[in-house]
Amino acid sequence: MAGAIIENMSTRKLCIVGGILLVLQVIAFLVGGLIAPSPTTAVPYMSVKCIDVRKNHHKTKWLMPWGPNHCKKLKDFDEAVSRQIEANDIVFAVHIPLPSKEMSPWFQFMLFIMQLDIAFKMDNDLKENAEITLDVSLAYRDDMFDDWEEIAHAIEIRKLKCTFGSPKTVESEGRHYDCDFLPFMEIGSVAHKYYLINIRLPVNDRKGINVGIGEIKDIRLVGIHQNGGFTKVWFAMKTFLTPSILIIMVWYWWRITLMTRAPVLLEKVIFALGISMTFINIPVEWFSIGFDWTWMLLFGDIRQGIFYAMLLSFWIIFCGEHMMDQNERNRLSGYWKQVGPIAVGSFCLFIFDMCERGVQLKNPFYSIWTTEVGTELAMAFIIVAGICLCLYFLFLCFMVFQVFRNISGKQSSLPAMSKARRLHYEGLIFRFKFLMLITLACAAMTVIFFIVSQVTEGHWKWGDMTIQVNSAFFTGIYGMWNLYVFALMFLYAPSHKNYGDDQSNGDLGVNSGEELQLTTTITHVDGPTEVYKLARKEAQE
Repeated sequence: MAGAIIENMSTRKLCIVGGILLVLQVIAFLVGGLIAPSPTTAVPYMSVKCIDVRKNHHKTKWLMPWGPNHCKKLKDFDEAVSRQIEANDIVFAVHIPLPSKEMSPWFQFMLFIMQLDIAFKMDNDLKENAEITLDVSLAYRDDMFDDWEEIAHAIEIRKLKCTFGSPKTVESEGRHYDCDFLPFMEIGSVAHKYYLINIRLPVNDRKGINVGIGEIKDIRLVGIHQNGGFTKVWFAMKTFLTPSILIIMVWYWWRITLMTRAPVLLEKVIFALGISMTFINIPVEWFSIGFDWTWMLLFGDIRQGIFYAMLLSFWIIFCGEHMMDQNERNRLSGYWKQVGPIAVGSFCLFIFDMCERGVQLKNPFYSIWTTEVGTELAMAFIIVAGICLCLYFLFLCFMVFQVFRNISGKQSSLPAMSKARRLHYEGLIFRFKFLMLITLACAAMTVIFFIVSQVTEGHWKWGDMTIQVNSAFFTGIYGMWNLYVFALMFLYAPSHKNYGDDQSNGDLGVNSGEELQLTTTITHVDGPTEVYKLARKEAQE
């Protein structure tokens, strides 16, 4: 009778905790949808054509498109031809941000893509597989009257992929090609107020540099940066969630240390998952407001990679600990076939990220996709990672199927138990199925909200209220995985309750007063738990 009362109380507590977590999940989505603005902003920039008249005696190498010290400008290239100005003396200048505005560290990063306006001309046609060579420089300053300080300078090559929708005849001269956007620049911090980009298109007929690229009329840039309002909401969430996960993680490990046995594999993996979640949560981004840390994007990718690798490993081990025999359980080496693809895939993605964002720490104009070798290398890493991911999910689906089949078989042994013990094991089985369903729900919500955020306009109008879908996706999914880890450590912390003498009467020979865990996979000092014995008996039959 006492066991039934305890089990009912445990189920009631589980429902209460589930309700609280559901409310917190809704709040996480609402914070992004109603409070935070859109995650990013795209700003178009039109370059100004400047004349580089400095030659060898000009005081400064930087050409400003506007302001008190602006450059001498050209309206178009026809003016350059009439004034006999060579292409090597023309500089495309872009000032960031637009006039009367300032950049802010709250913007976190800057990503730029380039679009070329190329006109068709019979005597200067765009060749097939043409490449454009860019001599680009980036500078900054924090006051409108300070000198520009160089950040980076590079000579980059971009492949032109353009189509022309009309017949290439004299009547079509002047019409523009339809060209794909080109990757231009990415910086992992916005530590200064003003930035200046100077772009030169050096021409060398003998070396074939910038020959056969058509008649370039203008260079347009689109700058994308994170919204300051969204950054503040994001930082606030990380600051709030860090102590929450840290406290439950300390409590979880404290409960484990109270046991008379050593921690088992599943407990260690759950604890490691909590550490990886805390690693993501720690709001080191606050330091990026005062320091020029351009490596924050790469660091963020590494943190997310560690968490997702641990999450995928946990799912495999969680299922495996419910189906393997005593000789294979509680050993990480028993999962090398399933965990191996995770390690290989994570390593490939890490190398790809280092080849892209790692190089951008020194050269923000670099892109691995701009050369054939780089593209093939990047695709190779991504394909290998994709194959590993597919193998992993095949293993996972097979193991989940086996676990549910085994649990269904175990239930046939429950009627022979006393009422208290039967209720207890029914609760254990319920918790396992409950966690599996929650896992599937979390994965499904992540995929669904990602698709919705890609196909919608970014916000929904609901009467006078505007819901930012993209912001809700980021804050909601981020909060969801935090709650998932929180629930794991809460539900699977070892229990120290004593179920009394009612458990010892004819229930497979377990002594009175044995500690029973909330998880179905824990091995005790004196031997395996009852659920494990049931699983082994079912396997033998």
